Amino acid sequence: MTDHERVSRFRDRTDAGAVLATKLTAYAHRADVLVLALPRGGVPVAYEVAKALEAPLDVFLVRKLGVPGHEELAMGAVASGGVRVLNEQVVRPLRIPGHVIDAVTEEEIKELARRDRLYRGERPAPDVRGRTVILVDDGLATGASMLAAIRALRQLEPAHIVVAVPTASAETCQELKSEVDDVVCATTPEPFHAVGLWYEDFSQTTDEEVRDLLQWAPSSQRGGPRP
Repeated sequence: MTDHERVSRFRDRTDAGAVLATKLTAYAHRADVLVLALPRGGVPVAYEVAKALEAPLDVFLVRKLGVPGHEELAMGAVASGGVRVLNEQVVRPLRIPGHVIDAVTEEEIKELARRDRLYRGERPAPDVRGRTVILVDDGLATGASMLAAIRALRQLEPAHIVVAVPTASAETCQELKSEVDDVVCATTPEPFHAVGLWYEDFSQTTDEEVRDLLQWAPSSQRGGPRP
């Protein structure tokens, strides 16, 4: 039996969200709490969290900056508001020129705008000022996307920021603790390697699923119960 097999995996993102919600009960039934998901994979997880906590749900957009030719390797990320975070541990050894990083950034900012229209339509982004915001994703490997989201969100002046994920590398969870008020990682298996290893079903979340879950989610502004 491998180390991976000795650690229980989540069935899917819905299961992961239900488990994560049990670690966040201190934030339940509070009027100041807002759950923000990193699309797309973070949305099904965050939906279960928001439902359990009886908190409103929305999205906070962030995009990985992939190394050209090796797009799965993140050299950084951009988030709503145009905040960019670079992973110097990737950029420096590969000697990636600034103009290449800028070109990739420009394309990903365009994609952020497209997704914002797709998911939110004409609905304005939620007001986070003075609120406790729980940022949710389906897992953390390098944490670059989450770090970009944190730094962009900080500019909007929430009272508290909580990072919550079902699975992550222990090192990344520890590193993020200096950036936010609370970090909740439901599982930190070792060796970690990749988020998808800790799910039986890690199929891609579609744009349609994101829109549906946002419509069904509890909110003071929209939506009813899930059919």
